[in-house]
Amino acid sequence: MNKDAGPDGRRWMGVGQSSTTASRTAAAEAARAALTGADPKLLIVFAAITYDPAQVHAGVRDVVGDDVPVIGCTTRGEICNGGANDGTVVVAAIGGPGFAVTTAAAENVAGRQRDAGVELGRAVTEIPGLPNRVLVLLTDGLVREQEQIVRGCYSVLGASVPLFGGSGADGWRMKQAYVLAGDRVLTNAVVAATIHSEAPLSVGVRHGFRTVGEPMIVTSSRDGRIQTVDDRPALDVYLERLGAPPEAYTDKEALMRFALPRPLGLQRRNGVDARNVSTQIDLEGRSLGGGGNFDHGGLVWAMTGDEQSILAATDAACQEALAGLGSREPVGLLTISCAALRAVLDDEALRRDNARLAKWAEQAPFAGFYAYGEIARARGIHGFHNQTLAVLALG
Repeated sequence: MNKDAGPDGRRWMGVGQSSTTASRTAAAEAARAALTGADPKLLIVFAAITYDPAQVHAGVRDVVGDDVPVIGCTTRGEICNGGANDGTVVVAAIGGPGFAVTTAAAENVAGRQRDAGVELGRAVTEIPGLPNRVLVLLTDGLVREQEQIVRGCYSVLGASVPLFGGSGADGWRMKQAYVLAGDRVLTNAVVAATIHSEAPLSVGVRHGFRTVGEPMIVTSSRDGRIQTVDDRPALDVYLERLGAPPEAYTDKEALMRFALPRPLGLQRRNGVDARNVSTQIDLEGRSLGGGGNFDHGGLVWAMTGDEQSILAATDAACQEALAGLGSREPVGLLTISCAALRAVLDDEALRRDNARLAKWAEQAPFAGFYAYGEIARARGIHGFHNQTLAVLALG
């Protein structure tokens, strides 16, 4: 699962994974395996919620000391060349003179999501000789309206810097996710790393869902939720459109199971985005919500998908990211997929999905995690997604 320096010897990426149960030991093992080259510039840690995040941080520092930037988050599952797994620590490391990295963090994000994004956008600098940049964001996945974080970054950076990242998870417990920021373990926070490179950095993103029926108009929305579509309770219209069983109308668990593989589609300039609506159930108010904004007057669709459509989206996201490198081979890929996709893909399908990633990566390492939301913006103001695969290719 490791790779030495890239073809020109100036950039490298390595990946390590450990399933050892002791938090500090597992993190140290994964970090040690990820350091496949000299001059490390950044370590990114993806750890199962079953590990103690403070001990994970300590284990990584045992290996790299205090001089190398470290960011990370907890997950709903970890992704790397060794397979898609739960209950492991995965560490991705990049280094070499062809990379440079700066990091920043915003705290107390809830209620000021856009301001937090502005802070992180202002932390992005330019480095002479390294013309390519990407802002990698890892967020506390239980903070609502995360689209506003992306919009805050965009208000500062415009289209000049692509965005990539995801929302930290807690194994689908929906109680507490964590992010690692330098020497601290944080909640209600966003950590960012600006990767500067002399070679191209390219983002791809796709979802594998198709619309069902005609579009619906959002006629009432607030606080990241849709109250009504077409002047009727949003939940009822959504369930009717998809032919839901009777128990989904009244039972929380039945509704969650039904909604997990059936996102809501939002009209965007470049197509229809998918939004997971399974985690914030509102049987009394009959509203729909799922971590992002729903604009009043916007168009939405009921959506559905299956294993084949999701695997096709994996191919498309990887192809898009790699195409942005031109003729260069990647030194590595960062891959962030949605935790809700695991309701559609069983264990065998997850293995097939991981094999698709390995096929596109070829000999390059890849690492990532299953998130509560994905961040990928190469163009346009919108960049927060659900039930997608986001890929960052490092040239």
